[in-house]
Amino acid sequence: MKIVLWNILIFTTEIEKGMNENANQDIRWIQRFVSFKKAFDQLQRFLEYKELNEMEAQGLIKAFEYTYELSWKTLQDLLKEKGYHEIIGPKPVIEQCFADGLIKNGKAWLIMHQSRNLTSHTYDKETVQDINHEIRNTFFNLFKELRDKLEEERQK
Repeated sequence: MKIVLWNILIFTTEIEKGMNENANQDIRWIQRFVSFKKAFDQLQRFLEYKELNEMEAQGLIKAFEYTYELSWKTLQDLLKEKGYHEIIGPKPVIEQCFADGLIKNGKAWLIMHQSRNLTSHTYDKETVQDINHEIRNTFFNLFKELRDKLEEERQK
């Protein structure tokens, strides 16, 4: 009888734990944030290599694209959670997040937005090199700051 009660207690505790996690996961921006972190981790793995061949450089750019798209979409969802339902699209989201202190360097984020728009021209070797340089030297750190800031938001 004690074993059965113990198992029921453990099972109930696991259900309650899962319900609390699911309640948190029901918030759209948190769901998207989880995806953002996965994309960020993939981008980070690419950056572990100093030299990339042409195909790997294309992969780095694709990882940047995923991470960028998930970053501003996560921020857009967070803004909606905060009551900003009319702010739609990357540039307005970046501007509002800078105004609200969710991102620190609005100008660098707008430059990153422009670079993201250029990634469709990855057939141009010079464009690829320029964007790869910016990913390594600027954009990755912007994503890292965002990840840390969103972790703080998530804990609220």
